[in-house]
Amino acid sequence: MAAVGGTTGVKISPSVMACDFLRLADEVASVEAGGADMLHLDIMDGRFVPNITFGFPIIEAVRRTTSLPLEAHLMIIEPDRYVREFARAGADVITVHAEACPHLDRTLAEIRESGAKAGVALNPATPLCAIEEALPLVEFITVMTVNPGFGGQGFIERCVDKVRRLATIVAGRGIEIQVDGGIGVATAAVAVAAGATILAAGSSVFGPADRKAAIEALRRAAHGLDPCSQP
Repeated sequence: MAAVGGTTGVKISPSVMACDFLRLADEVASVEAGGADMLHLDIMDGRFVPNITFGFPIIEAVRRTTSLPLEAHLMIIEPDRYVREFARAGADVITVHAEACPHLDRTLAEIRESGAKAGVALNPATPLCAIEEALPLVEFITVMTVNPGFGGQGFIERCVDKVRRLATIVAGRGIEIQVDGGIGVATAAVAVAAGATILAAGSSVFGPADRKAAIEALRRAAHGLDPCSQP
């Protein structure tokens, strides 16, 4: 598995769901060459969220294509049944939704035993107290800033305060905070200012033809710099 982390500052994690799947290898190569820190793979089952995306074969294909760390974001019911399969497919981080895990402690322990890093995600209306007791078991926390299921949605501003409160709660624990949903140059700065350390971005990275410029613009915006200026 690829090492997760190792870069300084904000990490950019392009969401593969927004790429052209007919050119999957080229699309992955373009964002890796463009400076992406990791890749975000949204797994949807049509039950936990109203959409279906992809499964193990795509993760295996992406794993063969890149050395970047891969995060499998499981928007599925009963994720425990598939944790070890996602790890075997090549996921370095496996993120489950607190809302889908009645036995979250057991699920996170299963992820860690699989050899992957454990992440937990919270939908916009799910309070932080839902994961308070699980903090010793997680290395990544994802705050959803859209209602999960579809790309291209607008950023939910009220979630910024949740990110800010979460950053205070996890300070000193070495836990990454990821913001997922509606991330672009207009929202990156506010997310990072609130405490986000990873930005999952789909159309804002895979939409432009120049992926390197898109990633650099997003990174500069995240640090409060003019995204259109040269570094």
